[in-house]
Amino acid sequence: MQVHPNHYIKNINNTLDFIDQNLEQTFTLEELSQQAHFSKYHFHRLFQTIVGEPPFQYILRLRLEKSANMLVNYPNKKLAEIAVQCGFSDLSVFSRNFRKHFGVSPSVYKKETLVNSNKRQIKSNIQPIHSLNAPYFCPESKTIKWTSPMEIIKHIEVKTLNTIAVAYNRNLGPYQGNNSLYQKHRGELFAWAASKELIGNPNFKYIILYHDNPNVTLNNTQRMSLCVTIPENTETSGTIGKMDISGGKYLVCQCELSVKDFPKVWEWIYGHWFPNNTYIPDDKPYFECYLEQPKGAIFKVEFCIPVKMRD
Repeated sequence: MQVHPNHYIKNINNTLDFIDQNLEQTFTLEELSQQAHFSKYHFHRLFQTIVGEPPFQYILRLRLEKSANMLVNYPNKKLAEIAVQCGFSDLSVFSRNFRKHFGVSPSVYKKETLVNSNKRQIKSNIQPIHSLNAPYFCPESKTIKWTSPMEIIKHIEVKTLNTIAVAYNRNLGPYQGNNSLYQKHRGELFAWAASKELIGNPNFKYIILYHDNPNVTLNNTQRMSLCVTIPENTETSGTIGKMDISGGKYLVCQCELSVKDFPKVWEWIYGHWFPNNTYIPDDKPYFECYLEQPKGAIFKVEFCIPVKMRD
């Protein structure tokens, strides 16, 4: 019986999710191939064909990119501690691979990135007072919210989100400059959702999930998942996978904006909000949640970034 190519993609996605959830662990080829339900003799070639990298090269890159994020977000952590949390048992192996991938040692990368971050902090601190975000207490939600000088940003708050069950159609690479591929993947996802009679559900939402930090990951390896919310017991098939978006504390920035305004919001969040608050981005995927169908060219979107308190 001929196996449909979608079967391959779904099973490889199972392996990718397994890797993401256990990145600090040691993997064997047999363990990875079992997640995809392929023999280890065929798994390696199928993985490289679909993902574009051999499995252990892919794992090494994710570990190095995670360590680069941790070097900046947790400056008080020791290199050896970061190495272990990112799946390296030996500091010298970690340092050697980090230098090979990024062109500098972990300590130099950390120093240079923090210097650039401090420059942005200084620049942010000397902005006119009307351009800075001001916190206030909201009696309705019983939380602290922030104001923004940008009219497209309606409100900002840090709140606890529940775990979200989603079905996804994943792309290994960015959609930037390839709108036809984005529309194809989105159409496949919504056609599947319609077949499950999910679209009329009042809790139905469309989410774009970003797995990687664009400041660390090269454009051609950035991972994005187009998602729709689903009931927990929903079954998926073909290229449509299933996963949970982790709950926890998130910065939630609700906006009404046009397509050209999306980069402005991300720039404001990372260039103004974070430097002026006690939170840092957490080491989990961030996402855009589309609250309703766009009205003309205007989108109502929540930008959701997982956060932690600074050390």
